[in-house]
Amino acid sequence: MIERTPARWRRFDVVVRDFPLAVVFLAAAFLPAVQSHGTQLGGLPQRPFDALALVAVAFECLPLAVRRRWPALCLVLVSLGFALDQLRGYHSVSGAALAVALMSAGAHLHRRRLVAASVLSAAYVPLAVVLFRLGSEPPAEFVTFYLLLVFAWGVGAWLRASRATETERRRRVADDTRAAERARIARELHDVVTHHVTAMVVQAEAARYLTAAPDRLGESLTAITGTGRRAIADLRHLLDLLNPDHGPGSTPPPGGLRTLVEHAREAGQPVEFAEEGTPADTAGSADLVAYRVVQEALTNALKHARGSRTSVRVDHGEREIEVAVSTEGPGSASPGGSGRGLAGLRERVGLLGGDFSADHHGTGFLVHARIPTGNRA
Repeated sequence: MIERTPARWRRFDVVVRDFPLAVVFLAAAFLPAVQSHGTQLGGLPQRPFDALALVAVAFECLPLAVRRRWPALCLVLVSLGFALDQLRGYHSVSGAALAVALMSAGAHLHRRRLVAASVLSAAYVPLAVVLFRLGSEPPAEFVTFYLLLVFAWGVGAWLRASRATETERRRRVADDTRAAERARIARELHDVVTHHVTAMVVQAEAARYLTAAPDRLGESLTAITGTGRRAIADLRHLLDLLNPDHGPGSTPPPGGLRTLVEHAREAGQPVEFAEEGTPADTAGSADLVAYRVVQEALTNALKHARGSRTSVRVDHGEREIEVAVSTEGPGSASPGGSGRGLAGLRERVGLLGGDFSADHHGTGFLVHARIPTGNRA
């Protein structure tokens, strides 16, 4: 309950939240212990409170309730109350409200700030002249007090600039976060769609040559249908991960690496698969990245080295997952590709602090990744 109180308080209007400050200043003006410690400008003798003093104190204190909603109005009313307070010689502690009003105006006044500062500075001159003639303070005291007023305005202006800087920083962080999220979604969609569509294209091209063998043609069409359904299932899995109600963390699609290899085999790619070690009980980012590495490597093999012998080796260690996918033949991404395939994998692995390489190796092509996972023991 205590932790929720500040949040509930912030839901109130700013006038409601600032009203207690006005009440505090108003109550302090009538405390006998502090009545002799008020602001005294001009050296006029102290005068006891009368009916007009109530007006001066009310003008000084009550406008503080609207210091953020209408800072200019607050500053004007408080200044009038302060002038009346000093000219009548009440010297109330409520005079300190002028500094609060100045800071609030410097922080929350959005338009015509220079005009407001100039008008108030000009209005201070006749007040200082009148107080100088009626009182006994030297001119230097009026200059010092004016500099204090300028300082209060400057503090408010600094708060305003700091708030604007923080707002801009948060906006940039939000923009960067949205851009990173869009890039992540684009990579996920690329991996899912490219893999399954490539398999379907390969299977469809093979089916063209099976018209004379109805049994094999039926098997090929069934494989295409199965690939399409798996693509829909994987896309649904991806959309579930993007759902804000989904639990934390990212997981590979159901079935894991063995199912991924079986799909490649059904598409006509001879794949040898070896998996060593024990996968983590709870799949995390490293497991998903390892899955995507194998998926992208098999997709490239289907696209650029269809029918060539491919070997997939995955080693689950205590601190890292090592993935190696080798293909006889070129097996690389096409030069005119979107750059979201192998380049995207290099970025993913790099974000986890791992190493990634994809290059020609002997007469074939090798995709190798070392993905840190932390100590799983």
